Amino acid sequence: MKKYIAYFNGNWIDSDEIKIDHKDRGFRTGDCVFDTARTFNGVIYNVRRHANRFTRSLKYARLDSGLTTEEWVDVFNESVERNKHHLDDAGDFYIYPFVTRGMGWPAPASGPPTVACIAYPVYFGRWSEWFDEGVKGAIPKTRNLSSEQVDPKIKHQSRMHMNLAEMEAWDIDEGAYPVMMDLEGNLTEGTINSVFLVSDGVLKCPTDSSILQSESRWTVRDLASQLGIETVQEDLQPYDLYTADEAFLAFTGPCILPLTTIDKRPVGNGKPGPITNQLLAAWSERVGLDIVGQAKRYGEMSNSGHPDAPQSDR
Repeated sequence: MKKYIAYFNGNWIDSDEIKIDHKDRGFRTGDCVFDTARTFNGVIYNVRRHANRFTRSLKYARLDSGLTTEEWVDVFNESVERNKHHLDDAGDFYIYPFVTRGMGWPAPASGPPTVACIAYPVYFGRWSEWFDEGVKGAIPKTRNLSSEQVDPKIKHQSRMHMNLAEMEAWDIDEGAYPVMMDLEGNLTEGTINSVFLVSDGVLKCPTDSSILQSESRWTVRDLASQLGIETVQEDLQPYDLYTADEAFLAFTGPCILPLTTIDKRPVGNGKPGPITNQLLAAWSERVGLDIVGQAKRYGEMSNSGHPDAPQSDR
């Protein structure tokens, strides 16, 4: 493993030296907020939008990192600069900031916080082969959190429900990405991705009442608007996915992956659809990089399947 430099509690150190105390609330209770961004050609995509989302999550969770949004932008960018000598080997980086409430009990009396930002290589090998044939999906029984429990707009690490959803999705179809529902049976999101479908030429996605406000989701809708593709947000049920003409998942690493089966049923004709491919091409044009070509080129390299991958990739 190549050594990466990371930000940790005000210092820049070897990321392998980052140690979280077992009494830290981030470990013990999932009392942690994080984000995940990635670079294209070594430049962080939508860096300020990511920093803004991160600081909104921190504010909602009442976690004080001691850094302003602009200071987080600087930390994100410095994480890239300090590791740029790895760029040729990595292809591109994930940027993974997190803040825990630190040690103590109860929560209001805890602290000081643990504050970090880590750069990782993008794990192209996890999904590089799926652009041509698409990924499998499954709808698990475990539901996504309601905003009356923990608002899904917070990007937090309390994720046992998502872990169970991944296990259940594999029970249905090994290797499948889970597509979760809310308590009313409406489709929401995956554990690391947003969900889109196309029906009669209209691009559809769930409303944001029970999902993370994903940067990838925002980009897809923005690209669709520029391309003149009609887009709607509405309550969607499994029926809509089963009967869709095409579907795809959107998340930070691959940007867009075709979803070609759900619960072992083909979506549309079981192949990546034209709107999916059109949006992926438009994303490549926006970032000035062949997203699929890069993924396939680096997909067989040793960083694939790296155990230190971020917990969420949106």
